[in-house]
Amino acid sequence: MVKNLQIRLSLEEEAQKGSLKQRAAKYLGLSEQEFVLKILRKSIDARKPTVVFNYKLAAYLGEDIHENSYTFDYKDVSKAKSVHIVGFGPAGMWAALRCLELGVKPIVLERGKNVQDRRRDLKAINQDHLVNEDSNYCFGEGGAGTYSDGKLYTRSLKRGDVRRIFESLVHHGATEQILVDAHPHIGTNKLPKIVQNIRETILAHGGEVHFNTKITDFVLRDNQLMSLVLNTKNEMHVDRVILATGHSARDIFYLLDRKNIALKAKSFAMGVRVEHPQHIIDSIQYNCGDQRPELLPAAAYSLVEQVKGRGVYSFCMCPGGFIVPAATAPGEVVVNGMSPSRRNNLFANSGIVVEINVDEDIRKYDHFGALRGLEYQKDLERLAFTSGGRTQVAPSQRITDFVEGRISTDLNPTSYQPGLLSAPLHSLLPRLIGSRLRKGFEEFGKKMKGYYTYEANIVGVESRTSSPVNIPRNKNLEHPEIKGLFPCGEGGGYAGGIVSAAMDGERCAEAAVEQSLR
Repeated sequence: MVKNLQIRLSLEEEAQKGSLKQRAAKYLGLSEQEFVLKILRKSIDARKPTVVFNYKLAAYLGEDIHENSYTFDYKDVSKAKSVHIVGFGPAGMWAALRCLELGVKPIVLERGKNVQDRRRDLKAINQDHLVNEDSNYCFGEGGAGTYSDGKLYTRSLKRGDVRRIFESLVHHGATEQILVDAHPHIGTNKLPKIVQNIRETILAHGGEVHFNTKITDFVLRDNQLMSLVLNTKNEMHVDRVILATGHSARDIFYLLDRKNIALKAKSFAMGVRVEHPQHIIDSIQYNCGDQRPELLPAAAYSLVEQVKGRGVYSFCMCPGGFIVPAATAPGEVVVNGMSPSRRNNLFANSGIVVEINVDEDIRKYDHFGALRGLEYQKDLERLAFTSGGRTQVAPSQRITDFVEGRISTDLNPTSYQPGLLSAPLHSLLPRLIGSRLRKGFEEFGKKMKGYYTYEANIVGVESRTSSPVNIPRNKNLEHPEIKGLFPCGEGGGYAGGIVSAAMDGERCAEAAVEQSLR
């Protein structure tokens, strides 16, 4: 027999060994020896002055604990029919894994380097301000998900099986804690090994992964995708292609546009990244003063406000993390955030971004057609580059100076390794974004007392929240005009994070295999 129960522990009870089992025994009216306890979900409720740990539990009476729900039956596909997958981020990785289960050979083409070799290029952009257009924080094995915070929270619960993705991650080396935590997180220090393990699974079962392999053209015949032209000048014959290139592969959007393959402009969001000392966020969220109790993780936050008809909201909040340079080409500055698994850095950072309606807000870019949002992004990234001094140094301002419209005479310490330069972001950012951010910060300061402080910097620009372009697809997930082309993941406009991209990758793999059986 299995009985489900929910228990709340205070911070003091959480610190006491065995308190959870004791509380469960009292609830069930049994001795501790009469049942085995399994934690199904754990969360922290800090909305009131007294912090509480919430547990959802299963008590097993007279039977063994049920193990994980899934087994992954990866088949030997070395001699099977193939599906080509362009891009090896989360969407591409899980598309390839699903192909193995379906008995189809995945042939993955990734423009960047493997996870180990990417490290040199990340060091180059951080220390020498050199941007490799094919190997950076966005491109390479694992995509933008590899050297990222590894947050696994998603609202895309109707698009696939979230639990299945989590268990696949555990199968490839992630801690089982992600199956329990309400807001699971892996960490930038642990993700690379998991990504490598996924690649090794694909290769061990007969799939292929080709690095430093960039698509430069599509060969079409009667609206059928026939082959891919590679950067080596070679041509690769294809039958079905899952296009999982990510939201920053602008060359792919330009290529599709040149080939007159249907695209759509898509609304997105842009803004800045805000960095506070972590102890300030801890103090606000936990009411703990300057010293966070050891049992509590670095505090996070989620904020949203409507300003002049547009949402202003936090994005990719990274407690105990650091800000990184996420540019994918020379001449631009883009910032993003990430955290190690322990979230033990001294700073908390989050994107604070403004919704941009591509049909109403950027009319002077209409002549770019479906690429108008992309061109708007590029202009702001170039502005950040020039105002930061034409390196990867990022323009910055104290949050109070930004709101009050004055130049910062100095800046707070930062986790951003290339460095910051004081710049008048209050006048440089377009009114569309800047005026809403100023009002948003004021309102956030009312919701979180202490958030609006001179001890926080804003850093520009946070521009790669999602794809500004949608690659359309029909109900069978195939492009409505090009047979054999399956737009997928964040680059197609169908996902917004590791888990949602992975689920979409699986769906596209299933669709591509089903199409081959018709």
